[in-house]
Amino acid sequence: MEKKNYQANEKIRKSVLESYNLPNSCSDPDYDELTFLTAAICQVPVAYLSIIEPTNICFKARYGISLSGINRELSFTQDLLNSGKDLIVLNYKDTPELFDNKEAIYNQKFKFFAGVLLKDSRGYPLGALNILDTVERELNATQKKGLKTLAHQSFKLMEFSKQNNEFQLIQNKLKQKYEELEKFASLVSHDIKSPLANIISLTELLKEENQGKFDEETTQYLNYLVESSYSLRNYVDGILSFYRSEHILEKDYENVDLHQILQQIAKLYEVSDDVILEYPKEAMLHHVNKAALTQVFLNLISNGLKYNKKSIRKIQIKFEEQPFFYHFEVKDNGEGFPEENSSKIFELFTTLDTTDREGNPGSGIGLATVNKLVQSMGGEIKVRSTPGEGSSFSFTIQRL
Repeated sequence: MEKKNYQANEKIRKSVLESYNLPNSCSDPDYDELTFLTAAICQVPVAYLSIIEPTNICFKARYGISLSGINRELSFTQDLLNSGKDLIVLNYKDTPELFDNKEAIYNQKFKFFAGVLLKDSRGYPLGALNILDTVERELNATQKKGLKTLAHQSFKLMEFSKQNNEFQLIQNKLKQKYEELEKFASLVSHDIKSPLANIISLTELLKEENQGKFDEETTQYLNYLVESSYSLRNYVDGILSFYRSEHILEKDYENVDLHQILQQIAKLYEVSDDVILEYPKEAMLHHVNKAALTQVFLNLISNGLKYNKKSIRKIQIKFEEQPFFYHFEVKDNGEGFPEENSSKIFELFTTLDTTDREGNPGSGIGLATVNKLVQSMGGEIKVRSTPGEGSSFSFTIQRL
């Protein structure tokens, strides 16, 4: 068989090897079990996974040998490369000089070697799974298949590590971009809210100081100006809240008294005589994100009261402990909406052309934030709604 000229493609091979970002430290516990299995299946005292570096052979995992690395040109792995084969089996009687020359390198007199190359999808050799013995021997069909299989698994582990490293880099870049976007949103929000506050206060002052002097059309224009300013301010606050929700998800998980959370939220709204909040009296949740769960309830309860023009506004909260999830339901007697809109209501910036009790339109951000938080806690959220009767939001979070 004609030898493959690996050396001619060494620069490319080196680049491919670098893309795997294998650590220079030559022993890696993640691969040790594979070398142990290799030695056990082939019934040899020594097995090791070698990485083919430009000038050295690195022993990434090893069993029965203490070497961490050797000169590449003097190694058995280089002999495997030079053979042009993916698997070779050598005995002392066939190549005594080859084994004699390596005795000083390996600090032991071996008389048997077998190795399988680890190659990427384009055929570039990155390493080898090798076995050694101090006596001559042969491998049966099962042992050869086992050696090839474990070599394949070793390479799959290298591929997994590479993909994991690439994923980590992408994740870090996305996190950096997200932080930049959050900073931008914060700066823009601040720059917009300051002039908005001035517009609102000056318009209100103008109306107050000129009460009775403006005609009906002028007064209506001023009211539109105030309403639009409040709507824009709420929109800006919603965007900022959506991006800040990422920090909420970074909070530690803890045991939480659900009744206590809902009781504190209820105090914010029960100052109004037309508000009734019903919620469980006793419920202990284990290992949950308290900040995220509180934000979900705040948004859902706030929406249930804002978009409710009934004389008595009622919110009912139910809780059920399931085998793998905590299940919650937040039901209101508000305005409701057509069932066909339930699939899009959690999309960012999606509104249903409805207004709250003050006549202000929604921003389409609050429920998107709720959906984001619930999904990040391993759950999902659904809604059932009937126009004129109210809505029922049910969601789950994973039990850990």
